[in-house]
Amino acid sequence: MLVRHLSLTDFRNYTSVEVDLIAGPNVFVGSNGQGKTNLVEALGYLSTLGSHRVSVDHAMIRQGQDSAIVRARLEHGERQVLAEVQINRSGANRAQVNRSPIKTRELPRYFSSILFAPEDLALVRGEPSGRRKFLDELLVLRTPRMSGVIADYERVLKQRNTLLKSARATGIRGDKLSTLDIWDERLVAFGSEIIEARGALIAELLPEVSAAYTAIAGAEHSATLASFLSIRSSSSADDAAEPTADSTSDAPITAAEAARDFVASLARLRRAELDRGLTLSGPHRDDLVLTLNGMGARGYASHGESWSFALSLKLAAAHVLKRESTSGDPVLVLDDVFAELDESRRGRLAAAIDGFEQVLITAAVLDDVPEPLAAHIVHIKAGHIVDAAEEEKTDD
Repeated sequence: MLVRHLSLTDFRNYTSVEVDLIAGPNVFVGSNGQGKTNLVEALGYLSTLGSHRVSVDHAMIRQGQDSAIVRARLEHGERQVLAEVQINRSGANRAQVNRSPIKTRELPRYFSSILFAPEDLALVRGEPSGRRKFLDELLVLRTPRMSGVIADYERVLKQRNTLLKSARATGIRGDKLSTLDIWDERLVAFGSEIIEARGALIAELLPEVSAAYTAIAGAEHSATLASFLSIRSSSSADDAAEPTADSTSDAPITAAEAARDFVASLARLRRAELDRGLTLSGPHRDDLVLTLNGMGARGYASHGESWSFALSLKLAAAHVLKRESTSGDPVLVLDDVFAELDESRRGRLAAAIDGFEQVLITAAVLDDVPEPLAAHIVHIKAGHIVDAAEEEKTDD
């Protein structure tokens, strides 16, 4: 999959911009705040219907305007696709493919990308919710119907928590709360499917993460992944509690096994859940455990190691999608990555991404980007595309 042309109207600081892109590496260069990240954010929105920087769509609309338009001409083999989305400040967003209206939620079917940005450092150092989101977004990219399963689980979880809070407020005992059993059945059904899918995904990611980290950091380092399953934990501690040996595994789990353990966990924690008015086990409390050189990466890894680990997770995700895709490689987007790496890791990363059909890179300083990746350079200044000579003249 290639992006041949990107067009933006009233997106972030762009009134209007047209950008031609080529196969292989493309570098967007510009000082901080000029708009280079806005370009890759727009493409990320086409792929995921979300931004890696903000949680609300209207923040991407240029100030004073009612809507923004992102339009990309995509290519796979001899097939050409024009994908468009209009982001509205009020009312529903609208999408088109080849000028024909489609449901906005269908847009990611036509374009796949994996983006790494500075915010992804939280995958290593942040809370479990970020790592769960990483897994679930990748699940949906691979198997779109998982979006419905995850939404159904969250709906049932919300209803069950409401019932638990009500029971706590009124003092109803667990054995008198027959309606809770109905919600338990649905929670287990949807939750077990999510647990099985995440476990299978982690098993696929594991060798890719290990290979990617070694490629970036060197053979003397070892990065691994494992699942923390709250349904197998003997603790009802808070979400941020460190996983224990009895609840951590690098082996996939079947939906039947997950359902059995989930039912047992709900029974064991029933009293604690009624006391707290909260569901204490299930995929909403699981985690992806990251280990570096035999130690927990969250508390052990340095800044540089955390950066390399987070980057390895995204490269692994891209390789998983690449292996399964029928529409070509996902477009790999590296937002302000090279400034955080030393020279040796920059060179290793350049070699590691060499096999992707298209890579988009942002950088504040062109010298940070290894020379083999600097074949096609787009200079950005104040929301405009400028030629290199013009930028040098303005900077002087």
